[in-house]
Amino acid sequence: MTKQKIILQDKFGRDHTYLRISLTERCNLRCTYCMPEEGVQLSPKSHLMSYEEVYDIAKTFVDHGVTKIRLTGGEPFVRKDIPVILEKLASLPVELSITSNAVIIDKFIHDLKANGVKKINVSLDSLSRDKFTHITRRNQFDKVYKNILLLVKEGFTVKVNAVLMKGFNDDEIIDFINLTKDLPVSIRFIEFMPFDGNKWDMSKMVSYKDIMDKVNQHYPVDIVERLQDAPNDTAKNYTIKGHKGSFAIISSVTNPFCDSCNRLRLTANGQLKNCLFSSTESDLLTALRNGKSIEPVVHKAVQSKFKIRGGMDTLEKLQKPDLHGKNRSMITIGG
Repeated sequence: MTKQKIILQDKFGRDHTYLRISLTERCNLRCTYCMPEEGVQLSPKSHLMSYEEVYDIAKTFVDHGVTKIRLTGGEPFVRKDIPVILEKLASLPVELSITSNAVIIDKFIHDLKANGVKKINVSLDSLSRDKFTHITRRNQFDKVYKNILLLVKEGFTVKVNAVLMKGFNDDEIIDFINLTKDLPVSIRFIEFMPFDGNKWDMSKMVSYKDIMDKVNQHYPVDIVERLQDAPNDTAKNYTIKGHKGSFAIISSVTNPFCDSCNRLRLTANGQLKNCLFSSTESDLLTALRNGKSIEPVVHKAVQSKFKIRGGMDTLEKLQKPDLHGKNRSMITIGG
C-alpha cells in the first residue's frame, strides 16, 4: 500500500483525490440558503490562510494523491490576491477549477486562462430578476447573466448551479432546461440542504423525483436522454435530444452519493472538513504555523469520516436540528 493511500484513503476504502479550498468567507451577495439573515461572524484576517499557506497545504494534498482542486468562497474573486493564488496552484500537477457567483468574474478572464482554469461553476438560482434580487439580497442579475454568456463565449466549460426551493423557484425547472437548447452549459439542480441559519426543513426541498416528474410531464420520454456520469460524479446527468447543453440533479438529501465520495474541504481559516455535512473539523493551519507536519492531522480526519452524510444516514436524522445545526453556515464552509 502506498503512502498516498495510507493518508487519503478512509476506512471504507474511499480514495480522496479532490480538494475544495475556500479562499474567503466574504461574498458580494447574501444568498438566503447560504448566509443567515443576521450575517456571520467573520474570522479575523490573521486567522485566514495566506496565499503561501493555501499553496503549502494544497501541495501536501497533491503530494498524497489529490488530482483536482476547486476554489470556492464566499466569493473567491473578492479576495485581492486571487491572481497570485491561481498562479501558485497552477504550478501543481492538478486540474484547477473554480466556483463563483460571476458578479465580477469578467475582470479575471485573463488570469483564469493564463493559469489553465477551464471549468467554471456559476451559482444562479433564478432566471427572474426579482427572484434573484430576493434570494441574493442584491440587484446583480443582469451582470451575472451577461457574465455567464461571456464565459461561454470565451470557451470555458460552464456549469450553472441552482438550489431549488419549493414555492420559490421550482416553477423555473423547465425554463432552466430550455436554456440548454442553444447554450452549451450544464444546468445543475441542487436539493436544498441543511446548514446553520438557513431555516431548512424538508417541506422546502425539491427532490430528485420532483424534478424528474416535472421533466417527464413537459418533455416526451423518448427525448430525455440519461448521460454517462463521470467517475465520482455527484450529479445524475441528462440532456434533451437536440439541445447543445445538458442538465443534472445533485440529490445530496434524497439519494446521497457517499459511496463514491472522493472529496475533502478546506475552509478559509484552515480547517479540514471530511464531509460537507460534518459537524467536526480538523485544524491544519495551526499545525502548519507551528512548523509541524499536517499529515497526521489529515490522516486522522480522513479516518474519522462517516460512511454517509456526516453520520446522518437517514432522513429522520437529517431532520433533527440538533444534528445539522452544529455545522457551519454554508458561506463559512465553502461552496
